[in-house]
Amino acid sequence: MTDANPPEPPPRRLEDGFERLLAMSRIIVIVPVVVLLISALAAFGYGTEVFVTSIAGVFETRAVGEKLGVFLTEADLFLIGATLIIAAYGLYELFISKITPGGTHRPLPRWLEMNDLNDLKARVISMIILVSAVSFVDVVVHFEHALEVLYLGAAVALVIGALTLFLRFGSEGNGGNEGNGGSGSSGSDGATGA
Repeated sequence: MTDANPPEPPPRRLEDGFERLLAMSRIIVIVPVVVLLISALAAFGYGTEVFVTSIAGVFETRAVGEKLGVFLTEADLFLIGATLIIAAYGLYELFISKITPGGTHRPLPRWLEMNDLNDLKARVISMIILVSAVSFVDVVVHFEHALEVLYLGAAVALVIGALTLFLRFGSEGNGGNEGNGGSGSSGSDGATGA
């Protein structure tokens, strides 16, 4: 009666195949990476088109605010394009592969290295804050009522403040010791800090 040993577990062919398929599914991220790059190219193209079509108007006798508005719109579009490229780069590095330029290419800047999702969030949120500030100044140039500017400024400041707080406490505080949990970790931080 030596055959009384428990039966061997079935081979993990199904689990292994599914895990392999799941690991390969990260390649799907190539779709948003390509879309983000095309969108960035469109933003750069649109910014260039705004510049080319409005350059003659800059030398005309118009209000300084209108001239400044053209330059701020261009800066805004180029910053949006840069943000889209950073997001594409980060998604590619996080899901597909680290970008390592070979040969004699200059190494990539350190600030562009993406080690985890918090790095990507930090870069994108920083760019959103910058775009919000430039957009606010662009809108202020055209506003005529001081009270409306005050309301808009307060709203933009509130959004920038919330993003800054999230960037400061949402990424740094939760990324290190307590894991990458979102809302669950923040509650424990508040309890220990009190």
